[in-house]
Amino acid sequence: MTIVIFLGALIAAIAIGIPIAYALLLSGIALMVHLNNFDAQILAQNMLEGANSFPLLAVPFFMLAGEIMNVGGLSKRIVNLALSSVGHVRGGLGFVTILAAVLMASLSGSAVADTAALAALLLPMMVAAGHDKNRSGGLIASAGIIAPIIPPSIPFVIFGVSTNLSIGKLFMAGIVPGVLMGVSIAAVWYWIARGEGAKTPPKASRAEQLQKLKESAWALFLPVIVLVGLKMGVFTPTEAAVVAAVYALFVATVIYRELKIHQLFEVFASAAKTTSVIMFLVAAASVSAWLITIANLPAQLIELLQPFMDRPTLLLCLIMVLILLVGMAMDLTPTILILAPVLLPVAVAAGIDPIYFGVLFVMNGAIGLTTPPVGTVLNVVAGVGKMKIDQVARGVWPFMLAQIAVLFLLVMFPQLVLAPLRWFYS
Repeated sequence: MTIVIFLGALIAAIAIGIPIAYALLLSGIALMVHLNNFDAQILAQNMLEGANSFPLLAVPFFMLAGEIMNVGGLSKRIVNLALSSVGHVRGGLGFVTILAAVLMASLSGSAVADTAALAALLLPMMVAAGHDKNRSGGLIASAGIIAPIIPPSIPFVIFGVSTNLSIGKLFMAGIVPGVLMGVSIAAVWYWIARGEGAKTPPKASRAEQLQKLKESAWALFLPVIVLVGLKMGVFTPTEAAVVAAVYALFVATVIYRELKIHQLFEVFASAAKTTSVIMFLVAAASVSAWLITIANLPAQLIELLQPFMDRPTLLLCLIMVLILLVGMAMDLTPTILILAPVLLPVAVAAGIDPIYFGVLFVMNGAIGLTTPPVGTVLNVVAGVGKMKIDQVARGVWPFMLAQIAVLFLLVMFPQLVLAPLRWFYS
């Protein structure tokens, strides 16, 4: 009954158009009333404590780093490097998109920021070269969602905070799945591009390639700093976010000199606005998370799923299907905040590694960013490319199916995630 009240109140609130943060608060209040435990002071205290978290400081700083990179020329140089490296092959601009997405993912960790930059820089070039606009927009959307998987990842920060898991381990465990997502859409694009007959840019000379590599070296050095720093224990993931933001600011203003002083306010304000939305969601979800613990909902869910507890692979498949369905109607952050505290104890009880589960959860939710009707990343591509969202949705589906196939490949073969993680922490 407790599960029904919580989910019923949440779904009903969302169905009538209440923003998700407020819907979370309402479902929390409904659960408090059901448990005869309503207290406005406890409600406010849990919201404050939910946002008062040192690891969550990584969110605004990674957001700021992403904004600085887009405005300060780091993203543009990454795209130029990819263009000089693989732009000349058949369908080269598509491979440029994928390679640039993987490289940019290691810089910002924000799907929205990366997708906006890729769409602005590459979509006009792909259309001018003769590629189908819908398919090109779909490829950019699918490439953009690699950002939440490859470190540094803002969703991994939120998942780690909401479930008390190691953010550093989540970061490292996401590297191989993120690369596999890129490889999967590259394979699909190769098959599609064969029949398009689009023009390819001329092959860059070795001197031009070296020049582009030299120009992008300062940007490429950022993920090296973050990963080596985490590996050597020099700083925590939160401190890594500060290092990323400061380093990006230094490179954009002093080295590349594309970010001007008068632009700083706009950059900081944009990062602050995005952060405020995430932090309010986190604060609202903290009430529900506390009540989920008080009401012992994970234990009730484990009891309901008892027939599947001795078959972890089947259980994981069912959970992945559930998250895919939820992702069609909900953004990644609220999906994590609502479902992760409930589902992680179920997975652990079935003997599933929690870090491995966290990677699959975030990967699944990231795929949901490309599924209508919500499809945040679809909306970004549609807005930047002046397209209708249904056009982008038609173009994205073959790439989305490839990424779903990778997701279930990882379900069947957990060592693809766990083996690199153990090597990194050996």
